[in-house]
Amino acid sequence: MMIPIARPLIEENEKQAVIDVLDSGMIAAGEYVNKFEAQFAKYINSRYGIACSSGTTALDVALKAAGIKKGDKVLTTPFTFIASSNAILYNGAEPVFTDIEADTFNISPDAIRKKLKEELDIKALLIVHLYGLSCNMDEIMKIVDEYDLILIEDCAQAHGAEYRGKKAGTFGDVSTFSFYPTKNITTGEGGMVLTDNEKIYKKAKLLINHGSQERYNHEVLGYNYRMTNIAAAIGLSQLEKLNDFNQKRQRNAAFFTENLKDISWLETPVVPEGYKHVFHQYTIKINKNRDDFADYLKNNGIGYGIHYPLTVNKQPLYKKLGYEKEEYRVAEEMSSKVISIPVHPALNESELNKIVDVIGNYTE
Repeated sequence: MMIPIARPLIEENEKQAVIDVLDSGMIAAGEYVNKFEAQFAKYINSRYGIACSSGTTALDVALKAAGIKKGDKVLTTPFTFIASSNAILYNGAEPVFTDIEADTFNISPDAIRKKLKEELDIKALLIVHLYGLSCNMDEIMKIVDEYDLILIEDCAQAHGAEYRGKKAGTFGDVSTFSFYPTKNITTGEGGMVLTDNEKIYKKAKLLINHGSQERYNHEVLGYNYRMTNIAAAIGLSQLEKLNDFNQKRQRNAAFFTENLKDISWLETPVVPEGYKHVFHQYTIKINKNRDDFADYLKNNGIGYGIHYPLTVNKQPLYKKLGYEKEEYRVAEEMSSKVISIPVHPALNESELNKIVDVIGNYTE
């Protein structure tokens, strides 16, 4: 039987919460959404929460509410899921990429500085806290202050991650989260915008609801990006378990790191001092043929993920947009080496041992 790369833990309290919503007859946006916005914002230590239909719509809203407009340049990472840079395109803005750190997989502060010196008209920085590990926020905040940049944090994989005791999602002007089924908590589909800025909050609330504060009175061009009460009910139940889920991910990750550390052809994830890694993914770098290794895992009942086999600038869409010739040496090297193994909280002891034994027995 295959051990999946992700397995959402949906238990009786989530099911009962959904039944309660269905029985109430109020299945679209309503009080459950309001409560989820407030409780998730409180958990992250943010002032305002705006629930959305997905992590991608949350990104779109965050950029619009932060003032990103047509022609603006937004600096971001090429080593992430395509939604981050696509949201920049949705706003008529221009994604500008720069390289990453080889050890953390996150955007490199040194590379950010270099790019800002090359392109003086960059307006905003969109960072991604990848795989559950925060970016280097001391250095990034120095850069943001020095260049007066708008900072957007994509925390789709970093629910509860921390940098020196401060949660990811509380550094920037605005941040976004995803609640897709593979994430550290899920609402099925869903997302959240967080901010301490009242102006951004009010604009985001308008944008997700057809530009309307009151019914049939539309102040700006808005969208139907609302979350449903059904999704929010699941989210409220999941939020109660988030700390426990993250602790299990951390324990599973520690088990793997201890038991895989002596394998010469792979590198386990780093957790720099002062960082709290919540292991959305447990991503290793391998110095063997990755395709052969992936086939070996599959043939031995171990699910895996390759996040991400292509840097964004090498995606067909971005090639058509003229990014094909750009090179990001570290990001492209990592895209050829990384592979993620199951780390989710539903893993049991026998599955953990099987994963370690299968990897330890690999020979080409």
